[in-house]
Amino acid sequence: MKIRSIIVEDEASAREALKSYLAKYCPQVAIIGEATNAREADLLLHELAPQLVFLDVEMPFGNAFDVLDNCRDMYFETIFVTAYSEYSLRALNQSASYYLLKPVSIEELIIAVNKVHTHILNNETSARNKVLLENFRESQAEKRQVILPTLEGFEVVKMENIVRLQGNGNFTDIYLKDKTKKMVCRFLKHFEEILPPPFIRIHKSHIINVDYVKSYHKNSGGYVVLEDGNEIEISSAYKEAFLQMFK
Repeated sequence: MKIRSIIVEDEASAREALKSYLAKYCPQVAIIGEATNAREADLLLHELAPQLVFLDVEMPFGNAFDVLDNCRDMYFETIFVTAYSEYSLRALNQSASYYLLKPVSIEELIIAVNKVHTHILNNETSARNKVLLENFRESQAEKRQVILPTLEGFEVVKMENIVRLQGNGNFTDIYLKDKTKKMVCRFLKHFEEILPPPFIRIHKSHIINVDYVKSYHKNSGGYVVLEDGNEIEISSAYKEAFLQMFK
């Protein structure tokens, strides 16, 4: 089965390079249309109803979020293509979206296309585009959502409901306000990079949401007590940054 796909990219050279890579390394992809800006993308998506969109984040007459907003009644997988931007990468990672950094790596392209192909074959409707768009509209960071890849699939959780995160080898244990725990298939460092304040790393194995800090104690090197009753040591390397959040 061929994946009916559209490329949305304003740079002709980047568009041609992506088409060439797809033809050579991803034969399961069939390009059925191309757009060079957000307006063209909106019209083309509604006309052709693709299964997959390679979507440039920044383009004339809007950006990727505008395109998703105009097509929020449609269901398609998205692979974002972007130049490095801390904000856009954080947003994409929070929603567990697939993205490729420019210039596009052939290896990363193959990985992303294979993952999307699996979702399409399994008829797995993804919440990634919806979460990404809702996060983009939400001005309060703590009200945003994060997709947690679990062993069973994924779960969508509001950041404000996360109390703390603890590294567990190749996984991260996430403890929620309702006392439940999620084991997530990501290193703790992944969450250090994507979670905004009030989240802060206080130990090589721990990230906490400071909104749930009940008390701080200087003795024994320093530790915090959270509202769920857990006591967590603060490593000296992280102590100053932690205290700064309370000034």
